[in-house]
Amino acid sequence: MEQDVIIRGLLFDGCIKVMAISAMDMVKEARKAHGLSRLATAALGRSLMMTSMMGAQLKDAGDRVTTMLKGGGELGNVICTARQGGIVKGYLDNPECELPPAPNGKLDVALGVGWFGELVVVKDLGLKEPYVGRCEIVSGEIAEDFANYFTKSEQQPSLVYLGVRMEAYSGDVLSAGGLLVQALPNCPDEFAEAIEKRATEIERISVRLQGGEVLETILNELFSDMGFELLEKEYPAFKCDCSKERLERVLISLGREELLSMADADGGAEISCHFCNTQYWFTDDELRRLAKECI
Repeated sequence: MEQDVIIRGLLFDGCIKVMAISAMDMVKEARKAHGLSRLATAALGRSLMMTSMMGAQLKDAGDRVTTMLKGGGELGNVICTARQGGIVKGYLDNPECELPPAPNGKLDVALGVGWFGELVVVKDLGLKEPYVGRCEIVSGEIAEDFANYFTKSEQQPSLVYLGVRMEAYSGDVLSAGGLLVQALPNCPDEFAEAIEKRATEIERISVRLQGGEVLETILNELFSDMGFELLEKEYPAFKCDCSKERLERVLISLGREELLSMADADGGAEISCHFCNTQYWFTDDELRRLAKECI
């Protein structure tokens, strides 16, 4: 298996842009960090891949993009944050949730995510205020919901595929792959229609990755008659940027009285990072020091 990779390219002499991801290791790391069920692995894995591809498009090192699926399903909210290079972290509210299979026999991600809420995208690009885009969730399948978001909220007609394949009983991740195809302004309709006709082949990307094919080869074959031009590769990962210093700022925001109360009653505090489940212990002395820094 190849290492995780994001590939960016163009089709039809630059009329359509393509971004694809192979991310088995990323999804494996997320499953390990959060103890994910099979259903949760599929849902979080899909969202991580899409958010990672969005992060790979960021221009500056300090930029961030956060996606939040709030569909009302039993998995709860699915939240992911990515930075430059496609480095991503994420979690969902109910990581142990498992549901009966969908009528087609596959994992019922749509039911787990739900379709009664919204998809929120926050882009922090170092400006005075972050950009916030919102769109209703249309299916809970995640790929369809992101395609709907790009088309309606960013006026960018898009085709999105996201797939995670797992061993049926153990839940081991066998492959994970995704594709984002977006028509650029003035793209002829027949070019976009040609992509849509290839949907069945696109949906086999994760199957082909599981079979040992590399992503670049798959793209070259999939779009061989569309003038596929590879622009660049990046190497994404599931990696949290939390630290004890960052969490100190969170504790300070609780206020002096709360920190002193925690020091007196509990002799310290254990804080866990939602994104990676890393736990940090603060002693009573550290809490009292932080209390002195409160305004």
